[in-house]
Amino acid sequence: MDVKELLKLSPAELTDMGICPTCFNRENNGALFGDDSDKVFYKDEDIECFFVGNPRAEGHACISSVEHYHDMSEAPDSLNEKMIRFAKRLMNIIRDTYGCERVYMCTMCDGPNNHYHIQLIPRYSYEKRGSGNFVKPRGQYVYDERKFQSVKYLIGEHSTSE
Repeated sequence: MDVKELLKLSPAELTDMGICPTCFNRENNGALFGDDSDKVFYKDEDIECFFVGNPRAEGHACISSVEHYHDMSEAPDSLNEKMIRFAKRLMNIIRDTYGCERVYMCTMCDGPNNHYHIQLIPRYSYEKRGSGNFVKPRGQYVYDERKFQSVKYLIGEHSTSE
């Protein structure tokens, strides 16, 4: 299949073919999900941290491995340790920046060629507690310059203090 034909497929269909939708999107100038570079607030040789383009709540963020791993069980311990440390710090940053009551952490990486990732989903005081927050309806990402820059600065400070 050529790129034109692949662009007609869903992310799930690409994944089933062993094609990472995230990489495919980047290699094709955002043709699948759009340009997400405005959502990335941290990146290094191991991980990338960004706000989710179709969030379950304001402040919904993701920490993704640069390398492809099916899930945490396949990733090297050093990467898992780094991602958990970043998640812990980022949960506090999101809570303080967005004023949410809690930040839930989950990971699910489904597919033969995917980026292992941790999702951080805020829960606000007006929302019910519980696992339903993992499947809240998705919304549209709304860029907030002040909050974005604050998260970027604070997680950057964390990365240099490791």
